[in-house]
Amino acid sequence: MKLYNSATRTREEFVPNHPDIVKMYTCGPTVYHFAHIGNLRSYIMEDVLEKYLRFIGYNVKRVMNITDVGHLASDGDTGEDKMLKGARREHKSVMDIAKYYTDAFFADCAKLNIKRPDVVEPATNCIHEYVKVINRLVDTNYAYRAGGNVYFDTSKLKSYYVFNDFREEDLAVGVREGVEADDNKKNRNDFALWFTKSKFEDQALKWDSPWGVGYPGWHIECSCISMKHLGEDIDIHCGGIDNAFPHHTNEIAQSEAYLGHKWCNFWVHVAHLNTPDGKMSKSKGEFLTVSLLEEKGYDPLAYRFFCLQSHYRKSLVFTWENLDNASGAYNKLIQKIAALDPDDGETDGAALEEYRDRFISAMDNDLNTSMGVTFLYDALKAKTNGKTKLQIIAEADRVLSLGLMEKSGELRKKNAAAKPVKAEFTVIPEDGNEDGDIKARLIARMEAKKAKDFAGADAIREALRAEGIEITDIPGGVRWKRV
Repeated sequence: MKLYNSATRTREEFVPNHPDIVKMYTCGPTVYHFAHIGNLRSYIMEDVLEKYLRFIGYNVKRVMNITDVGHLASDGDTGEDKMLKGARREHKSVMDIAKYYTDAFFADCAKLNIKRPDVVEPATNCIHEYVKVINRLVDTNYAYRAGGNVYFDTSKLKSYYVFNDFREEDLAVGVREGVEADDNKKNRNDFALWFTKSKFEDQALKWDSPWGVGYPGWHIECSCISMKHLGEDIDIHCGGIDNAFPHHTNEIAQSEAYLGHKWCNFWVHVAHLNTPDGKMSKSKGEFLTVSLLEEKGYDPLAYRFFCLQSHYRKSLVFTWENLDNASGAYNKLIQKIAALDPDDGETDGAALEEYRDRFISAMDNDLNTSMGVTFLYDALKAKTNGKTKLQIIAEADRVLSLGLMEKSGELRKKNAAAKPVKAEFTVIPEDGNEDGDIKARLIARMEAKKAKDFAGADAIREALRAEGIEITDIPGGVRWKRV
């Protein structure tokens, strides 16, 4: 299997650090509002990656955080905490907001067939871990105190930027365009590890620390939650491409400074879902959620299908017309699968193995879900029986998770129930003694009448009469006797 590694900007063969397990970490939601469908594109693709790793035989442990504190409105460590912003908007406590939108997030995931990660850890559960890591970073001079806060010192690193080619002078004291300067920082890209009450007096959630009462920065939580559950190294870290800088860049900086060695082998970033006007967000235009798709009559799995039709590293443009096209194709695919007969033939082992290899070949190529979808249509055309085709499609859908077997099965039953019941043609001997030859000839007479071959039907009747067989037509059949 080859995956594109954002850190090296190349496709590399995936080899886990440990043969018995793949350790996978994915950035979770900041639960201050509903997830929009752009956010959920990342979780769909991460779900496919996890399921595919399991499909090809790996044992996977996947960990995801829930950001319920510390994520500021600006990447420049300015503005209010997004959780506090959500609480003010809805006149609820921060923890009430966190629970409500965490539940809503996982409800949306269930509708999209996104598997819940093995470990889901809220940021507020790990204060002890943050304090331990920050303490060591301060002791080893990778972090400093200023203005009541604790910052990571990016000038201590040989290289700070990982996912893009920047110049060293970009580390100079200053601030990125459009971000309010923080005069406490020594360097432009230094980032906060811990905020104290000296900066945010109105922060709802605060904890004691060696540096004063306060709360953690956003970046530190993912490093610590990962180390808590996955140890000192991980195989794959996933997230949206917008997290590559500064969030993932800062995770690498603080984790490797703390550990003293490489932390993560593969970085997998999912490209944006855009509108025709640009990147989708909660703050502009129509707030596109799974619930809104349902209100407009769309199956959430049609949106999953829409996402899988494109490669995860390719930006995807959402329009209602594009979703209509995907939804139509998805429904037609289900209809074609429903037309297959599960009792048609016996399992064709050779065909099953051949098509499994073809599916793996497509997905091994940097998780090429667009080819995975094409594979489904190829399977429908396979030169094998209906039972085997259904087994081939079911195997692929263990990874793609489009609900194809469930939905086609329901449609098959619905179609069968709506099909008119064919009346049975009965042949009744008056003496009770069955005669297979006479019965066959009477059925042939009935078939001739149905085909409007009345001459043929009369000929059969006359032949039977010549043999001493008298017949009487009755509703739904015929009665006969010897005379």
